[in-house]
Parts: sequence; structure tokens; C-alpha cells
Amino acid sequence: MIVQKRKLGQSGLSVSCLGLGTVKFGRNQEVKYPTTFALPSDDAVSALLEQAKSYGINLLDTAPAYGSSEQRLGRLLRDREDWVICTKVGEEFVTGKSYYDFSADHVRKSIERSLLNLNTDYLDIVLVHSDGNDMTIIDSTDCLEALAELKQRGMIRAIGMSTKSVEGGMKAVDLTDVVMVTYNPSSTEDEPVIDHALANDKGVLVKKGLNSGHDCEGGVEKNFDFVLNKAGVSSIIVGTINPAHLEDNVRVATKALA
Repeated sequence: MIVQKRKLGQSGLSVSCLGLGTVKFGRNQEVKYPTTFALPSDDAVSALLEQAKSYGINLLDTAPAYGSSEQRLGRLLRDREDWVICTKVGEEFVTGKSYYDFSADHVRKSIERSLLNLNTDYLDIVLVHSDGNDMTIIDSTDCLEALAELKQRGMIRAIGMSTKSVEGGMKAVDLTDVVMVTYNPSSTEDEPVIDHALANDKGVLVKKGLNSGHDCEGGVEKNFDFVLNKAGVSSIIVGTINPAHLEDNVRVATKALA
């Protein structure tokens, strides 16, 4: 089983249609999953990354707010050039609580730290980790300008925003390379954003495609089919630390596109 690769808008990047979310690599506090879990060992993470690679998965989604996820990827990931790493700026998770900083100064420091943590000299994709106030971030902070400057300097290959509103998503499509939106059969509000991205040849990453592991309306198969066959979607990000779940997700994704 090898998952399909798709172009990420005009970014020049090619991403697996199934991306591996890594929040569970580094954080198990204050997470919105239906069951609790222990953080995996280094050996378990390494094995899962090798397994993902064997299925053709090249997209990894991480963030500073995902606890030790970035550091563990930087320590354990082999063959950096074979992977497309997506990380974020704006949200910090410290002593069990999130806080947000969208200033240019914080963006620069966050990027420098991510490069160090991930043991790399470039980041493939950097998204703004919205706190829900998308338009305020876009209109009233210098966050996107700072990311554009770092992209110009070659530190980032594509910039974008993980949005929480249709208005913010539409604007992010206009101003950046990639948008990350929520999309599944029971949450279709962001569909106009996906359509707008398709019309403008911008990349679309889907979060919560399986409703964060909560009950999927119609089952996992229906959700994968619904998301991956929506025109404009580049990849669905699904987080897991369970090898059997990963194998099942690959099987269902390949079946949805057969």
C-alpha cells in the first residue's frame, strides 16, 4: 500500500494525501481526544516513522504547542530530505496551558527554535496557529509579514494559516500559500475556503477529518472518502501513535482513491 502524492498548490511541494499528525508524540495534557494515552518511547516513534515512510507518507505535522514533538522528530527523523515538515507559530503550551503571541519578534524566535528543535536548516511549511481570532491576527499583527520575510530568506518554503473561521480562511488563501481547515461530513463550514483555494491554486491541508477520534458520522471510511475526494484538498492530517491504526488509515485512504 502506497498513498497518493498531490501537489500543494503553487508551493512546489508534493505531499502524501495522508499526513501524520504528531501531537501524541509530545503532549498528552489538555488534548481533545476521547481516551487518555501515555507518550510513546523513542523506539516506538522511530518505528512509526519508518512504517509511515514505507507507505509513502512524507508529510509530518507538528507545532511548538505539541509539547516535545518537534524535539523528538529532530532527534529521531532520518533522511530529512525525504520528508515535508509542517510546523506552526503563535501558540505556546507551557505548564499545561496555552498562550498566544503573534508578534513578528516572537515569530522569528519561534522559527529559530523550530529549526534547532527539528535539527534542520529549513522548514517546508509554517502555519499560523490561530487562537480563533483569524481576522485580528491577519489585520492587526505583523505575523504574516514576518513569515513572508523568513520565506524570502530561504528559511521556509511555504507559509500559511491554520484557520478557525471562513472569513479568515478566505483571506489566508489570498495572502499565503497554504491553508489548514476543518472538514468532515459533520463539519462542512470551511468548504467555501477549499473551493477558493482550488480556484487560486493554493494548498489545502485538512485537520479534524476524523473528528479528533470522536464518533465519525458514517464511519472512518466515509470520512476519508468525503475528504480525499473533495476537489482542492491536498492532504488529510491524522494523528496516531498506534501502528495498527496507521496501517488501517493507509488502507482506507488508498481504498477511497481506488
